[in-house]
Amino acid sequence: MQRALVTGATSGIGRAIAVALRRAGHEVLATGRNQAALQALAAEAPGIETLCLDLSDRPAVEMALRDVDIDILINNAGIMPTPGPFGGLALDEIDHTVEVNLQSVLWLTRVLLPRLRASKAGHVIFNASTAAHAPGPNFAVYAATKAAISAFATSLRAEVAADGVRVTELVLGRVQTALYESVLSADARQSMYADGHSLQPSDVAEAVLAVLRLPARAAVTRLDLMPTRPVPPISLK
Repeated sequence: MQRALVTGATSGIGRAIAVALRRAGHEVLATGRNQAALQALAAEAPGIETLCLDLSDRPAVEMALRDVDIDILINNAGIMPTPGPFGGLALDEIDHTVEVNLQSVLWLTRVLLPRLRASKAGHVIFNASTAAHAPGPNFAVYAATKAAISAFATSLRAEVAADGVRVTELVLGRVQTALYESVLSADARQSMYADGHSLQPSDVAEAVLAVLRLPARAAVTRLDLMPTRPVPPISLK
């Protein structure tokens, strides 16, 4: 089976994808910044390799991955800045969001792209968002980073298709994860998911498996995955 690298695998969507890939028979290298969470992941899905790594540390990334051969790159790691009017967002929070959600993704993909091309059957999957395509108020920086990822995926796809490398953008609606844990109150988070209609990380993992199971001649360029029923608006209180 193919070998996959999954970023942001310590919780939520990344963790679910890593477990699903391993149980489907893939070799999996899971990365994240929380060593204890990575150890728990490896215990849940024996055979998963883990690598504690800060993707914004470019020298460390290059050193850690210099001998790693992969066929599948799941660019999942990302953060949510504090929701609210753009004019009130701290400059360092803007910088950090761009660094994690965009710069680190570009850098990691650049490091691994020659190996994906060499496989002649590589696949890059980006965890994007509906915010990239239908942005609303109070999420300007997050939406900007995800829109940039969408444009990057489209351009990259045109460059690498001749090498047999597929590029898929996952456009995700609301998924019940810990993404908002540090930027919204517990009450606000509870109201987001109270109706039970939000997607679950396992739903995204199943979608990833379905995309990967397609024959090499077929490419899913963009997959929109949305809750079937409307979800309540996000409250900033």
